[in-house]
Amino acid sequence: NDVSAKVQETGFAASSWIESAANLEDHPHDQPNQTIYQLISSSKYTTKLAAAIEEYPDLVVLLNGTLANYTLFAPIDSAFDKIPKDAPKPSKEDIKKALLYHVSPEYYPAGKVLVTHTVPTALTVDTVGVGPQRLSTNIGIKGLTVNFYSRIIAINIFGTNGVIHGIDSLLVPPPKAAEIIAFLPGEFSTLELGLTKTGLLPVINDTSNHVGGTIFAPSNFAFQKLGPKINGFLFSSYGQKYLRALLEYHIVANQTLYSDAYYAAESVDQKDIPKGIFHIDLPTLLKGRSLAVDVARYGRLISIKVNAFATVAIEDGIAADGVIQVVESVIIPPKKIDRMEQHWQGEELTVEDLKERLEPFVEDENVEL
Repeated sequence: NDVSAKVQETGFAASSWIESAANLEDHPHDQPNQTIYQLISSSKYTTKLAAAIEEYPDLVVLLNGTLANYTLFAPIDSAFDKIPKDAPKPSKEDIKKALLYHVSPEYYPAGKVLVTHTVPTALTVDTVGVGPQRLSTNIGIKGLTVNFYSRIIAINIFGTNGVIHGIDSLLVPPPKAAEIIAFLPGEFSTLELGLTKTGLLPVINDTSNHVGGTIFAPSNFAFQKLGPKINGFLFSSYGQKYLRALLEYHIVANQTLYSDAYYAAESVDQKDIPKGIFHIDLPTLLKGRSLAVDVARYGRLISIKVNAFATVAIEDGIAADGVIQVVESVIIPPKKIDRMEQHWQGEELTVEDLKERLEPFVEDENVEL
């Protein structure tokens, strides 16, 4: 059938995805006569996925239904073989959550996936804000992937109620942001050390005190750019209160800013970020200080700048309780000169200048989310 034929295609190199974007046909040549569920249940490549879904009659109804044009990111059988044999068996509830995480209630044929950075799923969680949990799509040396690791190996298998894309790895609902930072020491060991020393790690990990959030996470390289003197000061016992204030300036609670969607915790104002230029001021944990964020969006090309200086180098690290945006420079609070705020633009910074910028905030030792 269509699934069997499409699954045999290899993954796409990034260049071929981009070059073929204009030529992707996002509508079937012939009128489909099977639902998404019927397609996967009749394919020899998705027998394990079909068997898993059959355990949940409401999911069968969903994928057979016509309430929406769904998108299913369908793991092929070999994806299930990647589960370690000694892995503990998840609960039935957790398996259902994982299956829902493969389904979007919206229609995302390949051409739309290609120009989209995040995709809403059928999994709703109470820790991310007003809106569903999302997937991220990425183009790299593996071609087009979902959540950075699951490669899309077949596209545009159309059913009467949506579209299927085949993937080579299971999609696992993401852990919390603090756990992701801990999982990636090659990228975030300095940040994790700072969050631990200042007591902020358990604060951001406690989802009882915030709903969703955005962490503008400086990479190890971003800290290196500050130089040894400033790092030595910040990570000394005397500099710890300044380090806490600095890190608070990178953390936004209750507002989740993806590169192409925005959730607010206390509002139904979930919205897509429009094409073109989008500006938003996000209040941080640093008392009275917000980050000025500009998103420039043209199709798949997205640029995010913070305070007109710090560039987001890796977008949309999807977390259970928000999103991580990796910045290539540490974001320094502005200082006032003649009543005007002067933002740091990457010029050489001394320890005294850094202290001057952070001094007004170091007395508040126990900021809450």
